[in-house]
Amino acid sequence: MNPDAVVLNFTPGTLVILNVVLGLIMLGIALDTSPDDFKVVLRKPKPFVIAILAQLLVLPAVTTALTLVLPIPPSMALGMILVACCPPGNISQVLTHRSGGNVALSVSMTAVGNLIYIFTMPFAIAFWGSLRDDTRALLQAVSLNGWQMLLEILLIIGLPFFAGLLIRAKLPAVAAKVQPFVKWFSLLALVGFIVAALAGNWAHFVTVFGIIVLVVTIHDAVALAIGYGTAVVGGLGTRERKAMTFEVGIRNAGLGLGLVFTFFGGLGGMAIVAGWWGIWDIIAGLIVAGLWARHTRRRTGSARGDASRHATVGTSDAAEAVS
Repeated sequence: MNPDAVVLNFTPGTLVILNVVLGLIMLGIALDTSPDDFKVVLRKPKPFVIAILAQLLVLPAVTTALTLVLPIPPSMALGMILVACCPPGNISQVLTHRSGGNVALSVSMTAVGNLIYIFTMPFAIAFWGSLRDDTRALLQAVSLNGWQMLLEILLIIGLPFFAGLLIRAKLPAVAAKVQPFVKWFSLLALVGFIVAALAGNWAHFVTVFGIIVLVVTIHDAVALAIGYGTAVVGGLGTRERKAMTFEVGIRNAGLGLGLVFTFFGGLGGMAIVAGWWGIWDIIAGLIVAGLWARHTRRRTGSARGDASRHATVGTSDAAEAVS
């Protein structure tokens, strides 16, 4: 089967459901975002600058190079580039906490990063996708319009994000009660949706299962390594390295899947890459976080490492992020 010639089954009603789920994910992130999360970045910009450079420049560049090495058709290559240009997923905060990393920094990077990605993602996909002749041909075939995609993204994820920030600012008690439900419901709904989408197109998926597993596993491992490596080069501490690893390595592939069906007509190779990414990066992230926490606990007596010795009960998340 040639993934470039396959179009996955996806009804307009199903696309509406996916867009609602993506909107709920962004709403959940915003409801958990306070003004202090943005102030932390202003007070201590170095980790955030490193994270943004790693996500906006290093990850897409390395991904584009990776597509030239792996034996994959153009649609899969464009799927990898699409995922690399997606914002970080909010599961990164859960994984950072599980690994003993700096959760406050992760929250700040996710909050500000998603805000930036709302405006940069359409043009990043168009730029990196145009560097290869074959993927540029796919972009031209669907007449991808960066401004049209920006408008779509503003409606799907921008509007819920800004609505969540407004609710958090004006009704903090309501936001605190609603946020856990919205966060976990949207995450489970997204995973369920991706599983259902793969199951509904199982005949196509099994024909490329081997190469998809190989490609996504390598790509995800590279993304996690870029997060850790850039944090090391930037001179960040151990707990900040953990946050950076998951902030760069965990992508909102569900949003990528929505964009595939909205702008690329459900192109098989792209959709399968984004769909499997949405499942695998959670599995890989949980494995890495668990092993990391166990190693740190064995070495220092705490999953947080040496930093936990200096932590005090009254320390706020904002103070923790700049420590």
